[in-house]
Amino acid sequence: MDHAAHLRARLADSLPAAGVLRDPRWVEAFRQVPRHVFVPGCFVQRPDGAWEPVTSDHPDHLDLVYRDEVCVTQLDHDDRVWEQALATGAVTGVPTSSSSMPTIMAIMLEALSVAPGDRVLEVGTGTGYNAALLCHVLGDALVTSIDVDRGVLARARERLGAAGHHPTCVAGDGEQGCPPHAPYDRILGTCAVSRVPTAWLDQTAPGGLIVTTLNRPIGAGLLRLTVRDGQATGRVLAEDGRFMPLRAHRQAWADDALEAALTAEPTTSRTTLLPARAVLDPAGAFEFFAGLALPGVAVAGDPVRLAHPDGSWVRHRGAVVDQGGPRALWDVAEAAYRQWQALGRPRRHRFTFTATRTEQHFALEGTTLTWPLP
Repeated sequence: MDHAAHLRARLADSLPAAGVLRDPRWVEAFRQVPRHVFVPGCFVQRPDGAWEPVTSDHPDHLDLVYRDEVCVTQLDHDDRVWEQALATGAVTGVPTSSSSMPTIMAIMLEALSVAPGDRVLEVGTGTGYNAALLCHVLGDALVTSIDVDRGVLARARERLGAAGHHPTCVAGDGEQGCPPHAPYDRILGTCAVSRVPTAWLDQTAPGGLIVTTLNRPIGAGLLRLTVRDGQATGRVLAEDGRFMPLRAHRQAWADDALEAALTAEPTTSRTTLLPARAVLDPAGAFEFFAGLALPGVAVAGDPVRLAHPDGSWVRHRGAVVDQGGPRALWDVAEAAYRQWQALGRPRRHRFTFTATRTEQHFALEGTTLTWPLP
């Protein structure tokens, strides 16, 4: 067994051992599909925040690719940044395309519950690795993958071919689905959406499933929804999942608002007993509920800041919070923490989700409480 095959086998074995994968078809797919073919190069972040390029010639390339980690493959929606990194050794930028963490891929593929003959639409082709896993289990003819970035899609198509797979690859806005090949028995969103697109509801066959994650900086979560009569209902999965947002769903206003919060003069400044990590740590028990109370909020660190499109902002400095704008956002977070405690500290898997053409909301099972999406 060569080194790449050994690393693939180790990765495949780790997924059922971690309890995230039970279907042997997916285990075998991870064992057989060569991730390194889809990630011949990637960016690795240095301690100072800059990104270094790692190519297939690097002695650690295979070990990096077969770790259970995200492999960043594009920065700032600009393929030229890769060439710049090769020339200069390191660059700065924001990740805009990647090969997702295999654990999250496995959770979502398992949640699809595919049966032989199911037609799948993957929204967000990325490197093509996930599409190859789908093709390995279902066959090329049943897999359609769409990506808005034509350069990303062209590379994915080429690498899929090199791995022996030829799904239908379409350049387009994934928010609109892919009508020519609809309906689909399964839609898999490998990029985050602010709302479940109505086109996905329309293009999912009756009884079909949508598995995706929401673009929520606080309290993101994986959803598994069943579609009937134009309505999707289901629940938040216990496992967490975070993805880059669909480009149409990015918070374009957020960078300026968070930058302004660094130096803005506060309306109020006081101490707080609620640490920032309780609200922002994805591994924390309260973070999902905090996101329900703070919809539409953007987040940045050093120091921790929150901002909302209505002009409200928070700057969290140790035990002190500065607040400004029309709403006191940290007061909202503290009130939500008290409510969460009174409700018995529910975790994310206690929440359901409903999406129709006109309204989408979370609900807490066993109660009448609902939280509409903004």
